[in-house]
Amino acid sequence: MNHQPKLSQLAETLIGSEIVKLGNAISERIRNGEKIYNYTIGDFDPNIFPIPQELEELIIESYRQHNTSYPPGDGVLELRKSVGVFLKEWEGLNYDVNEIQIASGGRPLIYTIFKTIVDKGDKVIYAVPSWNNNHYVHLTDGEHCLIDCTVENDFMPTAEDIAPHIKGATLLCLCTPQNPTGTTLNKEALEKICDLVLAENASRTNDEKKLYVMFDQMYWTLTYGNTKHYNPVSLRPAMKPYTIFVDGISKAFAATGVRVGWSMGPAHIISKMKAILSHLGAWAPMAEQKAVAAYLLQKENIEKYFLDFKSEIEKRLHLFYNGFIALKNKGFTVDAVTPQAAIYLTIKIDLVGKKTTDGKLLQTQSDVTDYILSEAKLAIVPFTAFGATNSAWYRLSVGTSNEADIKTMFLQLENALVKLS
Repeated sequence: MNHQPKLSQLAETLIGSEIVKLGNAISERIRNGEKIYNYTIGDFDPNIFPIPQELEELIIESYRQHNTSYPPGDGVLELRKSVGVFLKEWEGLNYDVNEIQIASGGRPLIYTIFKTIVDKGDKVIYAVPSWNNNHYVHLTDGEHCLIDCTVENDFMPTAEDIAPHIKGATLLCLCTPQNPTGTTLNKEALEKICDLVLAENASRTNDEKKLYVMFDQMYWTLTYGNTKHYNPVSLRPAMKPYTIFVDGISKAFAATGVRVGWSMGPAHIISKMKAILSHLGAWAPMAEQKAVAAYLLQKENIEKYFLDFKSEIEKRLHLFYNGFIALKNKGFTVDAVTPQAAIYLTIKIDLVGKKTTDGKLLQTQSDVTDYILSEAKLAIVPFTAFGATNSAWYRLSVGTSNEADIKTMFLQLENALVKLS
């Protein structure tokens, strides 16, 4: 028997992305000629949602100007200046260039925030469902302090949920608008969390590590209806020394593959992140940095882009939402949370215990996921892929959805539901 040589503890214990695994199964079906309604991807179809035309032209021009050398470790100065202007104009946040770090999207920033703050065995507080916090805690050998969130609080953690874990914790991970739920932390809930963090840090001595908040607001521009985005530093200025933001162009401008992200935080933390990032080499490309630096100052063009882009996403979210509520009103055991933000709809498909026409019992949520994929050709990501346990809830992403397909998909889903007893 051929045994693989043993590797590092990390390599041996790391779990691959559940979403990628699901994606591979779907790709296989598509290759075999099946028509799949694939709403699993937290991304945009560039043919439906292209990046802003002005940004595209700036990127092309930037390459023509031969901006192809190494960028500075913390990002080109004009981009950090532009990010500062953009934050000031759009969010009323004040950050100097030495408090801003550029990287190739949000992931390397999140990883370096963890590596800068979390030591082996340190407590990291995060809610589930949430995107990849479980993996980053594992990568840094932290202690998982997990909060199982419910629909009653829009799948968001509350100060009351956080309080039991707070003693000795070094990092609290918050994401709003949230991936996977498309829900947000409201003003009052975030204020209470900030007050909790401030009180905890006031109680710690100078020799003790402080509790920091990683505040992932990658989707903050994408809010709909009466939903408003709030951040800790605007609500409680005293949070500035303890908050490190994760932000960028990936979701705001449908530019996931352009790879330009930024963190804002205390200068001493940003400088340590820069040092770690310089060893990883996870810089945003020079040409894209220069282009984004110019684009972020084009307020009128950005406003125009948001208007169309957001209305197209919102329209799709409501089409899906209305479709699920219509099925619920027909008596099927499905549900959906009213769209708030991001590109995600939170839906419930509660079919465990039901039988298929050939007498097969749907015993687990995994059986349900397989059934709706096989019978309705509907591919969505279960909240269990985001760390939740025994959940009948799913993430449906509209970033690649073709409006013309939605009606047909619901007809197929209804047929699949009708077949169950």
